[in-house]
This record gives sequence, structure tokens and C-alpha cells, in this order.
Amino acid sequence: MFTGLVQALGTVRAVTDGQGGRRLSVAEPALAPGLRIGDSVSVCGACLTVVSRDGAALDFEVGPETLAKTTLGGLTPGDRVNLEGALRVGDALGGHFVTGHVDCVGRVLEERVTGEWLTIWFGFPAEFGDLLVSKGSVAVDGVSLTVVDAEADRLSVMLIPHTRTHTTLGYKKPGDAVNLEFDLLAKHVKKLFGRINLTI
Repeated sequence: MFTGLVQALGTVRAVTDGQGGRRLSVAEPALAPGLRIGDSVSVCGACLTVVSRDGAALDFEVGPETLAKTTLGGLTPGDRVNLEGALRVGDALGGHFVTGHVDCVGRVLEERVTGEWLTIWFGFPAEFGDLLVSKGSVAVDGVSLTVVDAEADRLSVMLIPHTRTHTTLGYKKPGDAVNLEFDLLAKHVKKLFGRINLTI
């Protein structure tokens, strides 16, 4: 479980494919030394397990399902990634509950700069539209954000200057892919009401 508050920007050091999966090596000198083998880390919103640590570098094994349902399959050496260590009992919850289980890949549709503020529209499959409400929460590449506008197949968020400079979102351009995780509570409520025959 995570909060969606990115702790560091890592750099992909190496990518190795094999047996249907991928080994991902990420360099990050500040966060890596405090992590152990077996720890969970959100990498651009996808929960991965540390399988090896070499000084400032962390290695993760990415399975076929994760490669198919997230943007991690497109990473190449030199790419930047958002990193967050797992939430511990007693930690402050500054964002919202983020599981690290990506629902779908979305795309940047357009960007609008207003002073230091950046509004971004993301497109996504319409089947997820019922999971969003204006002023609700969404995780984009692992970043906890407040939804400004929610439509059937797209949403908008506004990035503060800090988020623009301390996460990958400030470097995204129209057409770029992002990992989207919708609110956990909304998913449970939708499933529950889908099983109930409501008659008025």
C-alpha cells in the first residue's frame, strides 16, 4: 500500500528481457540504501518487489501481466521513474490509499499552462469512467492527484509547481502513456451496486 506521494525520481539503468518477463534496474542514491530485498516499491504506480540491491541501484522483476497492463514494458535505459516505498503503520497519509495495482494505461491528450500551474487531460478506456468524480482521487504514474474534471473517457488534473519538478508528470507530452489507478473504494462500490437489482 502506498500514498501516492513520490519520494524520489529514479533513472532506469538497465533492462533485461527473459522468459516472458523483464528485469528492471533503477538507480536512485537517496532511496535505495534504505530499502531491503523483499521490500515493495511503487515504480510509476506499479507495485514491484526489490529482488536485488547494489549500492544506489535497485533491481525488480516485472512479470508478463504487469508488462501487458502498464507502461513498464516500454521503459528503456535513461528513462526517469517515480519511486515510493511502501506505507508503514503509523506513517502520515498525505495523499490517498494507492495499492500499486494499475487499472489501465492512459494517454496525455492535452496540456495547458497557466503561470506555474499545469493542467493535463488524460484519456482512458470508457469502461473506467464510472470510477471517477470531480474532486475525487486518482493515481497517475503513482502520483496521488485530485480530479478537476471527470468525463466518460477522460479526466483532467492540475499540477502544482512542486509536482511538475519532482515527478515524471512535469515532463510528459501529448501522446505519452501513463499508468492509471482509480480509487479503491469506488471500485468496490461499483461492484457491489452491480450485483444489486434496484427498483424504485
